[in-house]
Amino acid sequence: MTGMLASVNSVDEARLVLAENVAIIDLKEPALGSLGGLDIKLVKEIVNIIGHQCPVSATIGDLPMQSGLIFNAVKEMAETGVNYIKIGFSPDENQQEVIEKLTQLTSTINLIAVLFADTNPDFGLIDRLVEAGLKGIMLDTQDKTKGSLTGIMARSEIGRFVAHVKTKQVLCGLAGSLKLEDIALLMPYQPDYLGFRGALCDQNDRVGHLNLRRVQAIKQNISEYSS
Repeated sequence: MTGMLASVNSVDEARLVLAENVAIIDLKEPALGSLGGLDIKLVKEIVNIIGHQCPVSATIGDLPMQSGLIFNAVKEMAETGVNYIKIGFSPDENQQEVIEKLTQLTSTINLIAVLFADTNPDFGLIDRLVEAGLKGIMLDTQDKTKGSLTGIMARSEIGRFVAHVKTKQVLCGLAGSLKLEDIALLMPYQPDYLGFRGALCDQNDRVGHLNLRRVQAIKQNISEYSS
């Protein structure tokens, strides 16, 4: 069954989506980029408020592929008590060095790798990430001005991504400026999660405020296709 991941950047937004029983509450700051990180103190506050009522994920920010930088950011974020930590993997010659460094953490921290559809990602990276012990892989978009995931990558390729990840028996998520109409296009692939931000906000503005009716519409639509 596919769940709804809702990205929020405040206590109020976290409470709003918690009341709507989303599958994962994702913490990030959209104004700081595709995987903009929230202040550590705010992440801690939200985690404490949510308690164990819902799994929580958080990004470490749009960081360059530098192993030490990413390693330290993950360790710091892990201290907040989030369930999952998301790391963006952009094409870079240092990818393997980052992966090897993260193997020191994967036995105790649930890491989720994020690949970006608009950077021509190498799906061969999936095998290396799973072998390193990461618990899930998401396909997202880096440049939010280019449109939704379904407009950037062919659906056949999206389906190939999901199928590949699912054979590895780790979590699989799809995101990237997804809209209500994208749900019907993506649900046949049965990812574990569909992630949303802009579609949940007034006027589809990802840096704007969450709109309760939009949250409810997305949640209901996913539920209808899952049943």
